[in-house]
Amino acid sequence: MNQLIWIADGVALAIHHHQIAEHGGLEGIRDEGLLESALSRPQNFLAYSKSPPDMASLAAAYAYGIVKNHPFVDGNKRTAYVVTRTFLRLNGYDVQASSQEKYQIWIDLAVGKLSEEQLGTCALIMYLLGERSSPLHCGQNPLL
Repeated sequence: MNQLIWIADGVALAIHHHQIAEHGGLEGIRDEGLLESALSRPQNFLAYSKSPPDMASLAAAYAYGIVKNHPFVDGNKRTAYVVTRTFLRLNGYDVQASSQEKYQIWIDLAVGKLSEEQLGTCALIMYLLGERSSPLHCGQNPLL
C-alpha cells in the first residue's frame, strides 16, 4: 500500500459545515473526543492489524467511526459518507453507486443492520467502487 492520505480534523469539519449549509440541520461538534476517535480509527486499524488492511477496511473504519460515534450535533451520516468518499478519492478510488444504494448502506450502518466488519470484509466499499457483477449480500441481509 502506498503512502495513504488521511482525513485531517479540519477537513472533516469543513465537510460537515458544507453538508449542513447545503442540506440543513444543526451545525456543531457534540463531542471533540469522539470526532478525534472516529478520524483516527483507520490509522489505528492500519497500525495494529496483524496483516495490512485493504482500502475497503480502512474506508469502512472512517464510515463506522463517524456514524457510530455520532460526534456532530447533526449530519453524521452525510458527513461520514463524504469523509469516506474523500478518503477514497484522495487515494485513487471512488464510489460508483446509485443514490439509493448509498443511502441504504449508510442507513443500514447507522441502525446496526450492517457492521463495520461487514462493511469492509464483505467488500461493500469495493463493490461500490464498480467491481460488482451482482447484488451484494452480507450474511442473511440483502443490502441492495
